[in-house]
Amino acid sequence: MKKVVSAFFILLAGIQLNAQEPILAAVSKEVAGKEALVTGVPQQAAYVPDFKCDGRSGKVRNVILLIGDGMGLGAVASAYFANGEQLTMTSLRSMGYACTQSLSSFTTDSAASGTAYATGSKTKNRHLGTDKDGKPLQNIPEAIAPAGKVSGVVSTDDVHGATPAAYFAHQTDRKKVAEIWGDIPACRLSFISAGSRKLFEKQASETRSAIESRYKVIYDPSQDIAGAERVIYLPPTVKTGERGNYLPETTKMAIDFLAAQKSKGFFLMVEGARIDKVAHANKLDELVNEMLDFDKAVEVAVRFAEKDGHTLVIVTADHETGGVTLKSGSSHEPGSVAAVFAGRGHTPIFVPLFAYGPHSRDFACMQQNSDVAQKILGLLK
Repeated sequence: MKKVVSAFFILLAGIQLNAQEPILAAVSKEVAGKEALVTGVPQQAAYVPDFKCDGRSGKVRNVILLIGDGMGLGAVASAYFANGEQLTMTSLRSMGYACTQSLSSFTTDSAASGTAYATGSKTKNRHLGTDKDGKPLQNIPEAIAPAGKVSGVVSTDDVHGATPAAYFAHQTDRKKVAEIWGDIPACRLSFISAGSRKLFEKQASETRSAIESRYKVIYDPSQDIAGAERVIYLPPTVKTGERGNYLPETTKMAIDFLAAQKSKGFFLMVEGARIDKVAHANKLDELVNEMLDFDKAVEVAVRFAEKDGHTLVIVTADHETGGVTLKSGSSHEPGSVAAVFAGRGHTPIFVPLFAYGPHSRDFACMQQNSDVAQKILGLLK
């Protein structure tokens, strides 16, 4: 029993404890198989804001919520040490945790947690934008539209992926792909970017026509969207190693588009979806690269918030994946870190939360994922 408890706290902290090496070895052998090592990670600079607007109690005009899918403490720590002990997200001063349990399981899936972050209500695994009985739940974009605010989502997942879909779909099963796409035309999102053109062209002709009647659909970020009220940008791909700087560049594109609308503010959700996918595969090198890519998007959001003064940035995760914990590393040799994966699935461990901007201190505590959405709604409504 002592070994089980010790292993839990090692995974929870995501740090190396020399005294517990036998336990780490047992976990590695019994659950995951072997230690993962990454070396030679190219270093990128972290951005540290001036904090002039941080923690103030003034009005929040905009909220940018960045969700690292599967991003637990171990993933953050791996990227932090591999990048020479620096990340933009870890430079923020307001930090807390989010509990991610769903109504049907101690270990959530992305649909239930995404719905909690999108609506402020817990639901069952697999449900998207519906309660446990299948009744639609009002999401943030729907709730703030009457107040004259616009919303958007950006993701490295497909458009029908659980996290982005939680902000526009109302379905009882995340696998209802056609139905999820069918929910887009009537949704309250003004900007959507995820998936690919190829995926969009596979949808039913009626669905494509309905979407095109409400949105300006573009396939290149250089296309003119001036004057458009609603835009869907579908890139060639969002896959790991193929998408270039899609996430940070499209995050900026979305912020610029939403900020230019004749509105009273905006809400934007940005998801680093591939952190989860590579953690499922126990690929530490790709995990670190996906984390660093996600951190670039965090920088874009923080820079805008710093300049705007009325924008709140929140960085968190829908759940942890892989049970990642550090095994070894060196502060004197940036770019190298070793970790152990406890498994290939989601875990119920609470996830980190970072915040910057007015009311950032509201999030510096232990909270439910649904609490995060409730607080956002309170600030924007």
